[in-house]
Amino acid sequence: MSKKIIIVGLILVTQSMLLLYSCTKDTTVVIDNSPAVTKTVSFAKDLQPILTKSCAISGCHNGAIAPDLTAANAYTTLIGGNFVNKATPESSIVYLWLTGKEAISMPAGSANNPSNINGLMLAWIKQGAKNN
Repeated sequence: MSKKIIIVGLILVTQSMLLLYSCTKDTTVVIDNSPAVTKTVSFAKDLQPILTKSCAISGCHNGAIAPDLTAANAYTTLIGGNFVNKATPESSIVYLWLTGKEAISMPAGSANNPSNINGLMLAWIKQGAKNN
């Protein structure tokens, strides 16, 4: 009787292992690991310096490629160009670009997320995307 229990146990273990090894992945989900931002985000003080340094550079979003993220035009372009969705901030085009959910992660060619721009951008949009 003990032999039957061992055999049944081995069969169950083998089936479980087969199930574990047969799992497949057919989609990739991008997870934004940016820490949540709980402070009030200022567009001028928190976001614009990052946009100026990392995005509004020659050949990129300095007027050559939309949106124009230069200090003089960034806020108006983001809001007026429908890059920000205050109703559902996570679906804002600018946020989707930053996180790589829409295309390649922005800023292009950047190995890291500069100064937590993803978290700051999402918090700013959730806070009403004010010109502050």
